[in-house]
Amino acid sequence: MIDIAILRTDPERVRENLKKKFQEHKLPLVDEALALDAKRRALQTEGDSLRASRNTLSKQIGQLMREKRGEEAEKVKAQVNANAARLAEIERETAETETALRSVMMRIPNFISPDTPIGKDDSENVERKRFLEPRVPDFEVPYHLDILERLAGIDLDSARRTSGQGFYYLTGDIARLHSAVLAYARDFMIGKGFTYCIPPFMIRSDVVSGVMSFEEMDGMMYKIEGEDLYLIGTSEHSMIGRFMNTTLEEGALPLTLTSYSPCFRKEKGAHGIEERGIYRIHQFEKQEMIVICKPEESELWYERMWQYTVELFVSMDIPVRQLECCSGDLADLKFRSCDVEAWSPRQKKYFEVGSCSNLTDAQARRLGIRYKGEGGTAYAHTLNNTVVAPPRMLIAFLENHLRADGGVDIPEVLRPYMGGQKEIVPKK
Repeated sequence: MIDIAILRTDPERVRENLKKKFQEHKLPLVDEALALDAKRRALQTEGDSLRASRNTLSKQIGQLMREKRGEEAEKVKAQVNANAARLAEIERETAETETALRSVMMRIPNFISPDTPIGKDDSENVERKRFLEPRVPDFEVPYHLDILERLAGIDLDSARRTSGQGFYYLTGDIARLHSAVLAYARDFMIGKGFTYCIPPFMIRSDVVSGVMSFEEMDGMMYKIEGEDLYLIGTSEHSMIGRFMNTTLEEGALPLTLTSYSPCFRKEKGAHGIEERGIYRIHQFEKQEMIVICKPEESELWYERMWQYTVELFVSMDIPVRQLECCSGDLADLKFRSCDVEAWSPRQKKYFEVGSCSNLTDAQARRLGIRYKGEGGTAYAHTLNNTVVAPPRMLIAFLENHLRADGGVDIPEVLRPYMGGQKEIVPKK
């Protein structure tokens, strides 16, 4: 949610930002917000005037009563009662107007970074950097599901019976590898100075509406029937929600946190490539990183955060690249975002394994996250980034470490988490 003062003083900047994001259908929201804001301020002015006159009129009544001018005093009393009735009406109208204004403001997207490329969708995202040389082995790399099955590492048929499409059982060495990657990612981030957290896996609706747009919520979140609770789509939701309606001390910033959680997503409308395997699923686990900082520090942290993910993948000898998200691919709350994509030797192209975002103060405004220092109180900036999400990461891992004999090598950094195991071999 943007600052209403900016919309009030420079509405053209807001309109231009909507056009850059190819959201011309939201242009009427600017005028609607301005009208509601003007109405709210007019009501506030009228209300302040009525409150100020209340004391004056009360004094008049007392004076008139002392002077035995009862008839005139009754007229003033009638005016006081009329003012009180109008004041109650103003308070009701103000509450309704503020609710309507907040609803409109929450649909207006955050301003995008000057460095964000302009484009309609993810096909126009821009590659910035590559790390490690992509390689294609001299043997055919099977589809990741076939690799998993040959390693006796997955059971999709049982999962379909128990839970339906989009779920899976991981078994044996693959299940252990999955946990090893998460444990390694946890310790990797702790080594970077981040505090490890395990958050709630369900959150209330006021947190949901604070951390994401209505469109995202409809496409992602599972609602618990009969409860004001939603299953989290990522631990960012409950991690940021932890600081809702709080004022932090400036000296405590930045807050650098890394969190583990299962994640639950509808994947509404998801279809197409990799549908048969574990690329798009309804339940997975993830290690996340969250930063809450002062405004002047957020771009520095943005650069650090995506580079941490790159460093993690490179340490496991997986080639990756950084892809800057274009304007049309940015979610409404994002000022700037980039994807980290891993190399697929089978497809001979990169695919997304993580995403890093700077939301500036847009999320903090929705949730009421402020900090207090010598200069007063201000909204904090919030950032989030995927450290690793094993289902997709497993695809990249298996394809990049597969041998011609069907075995999979385990990089040295993961061996302590695998009991010293150096390889995973096919099962007969």
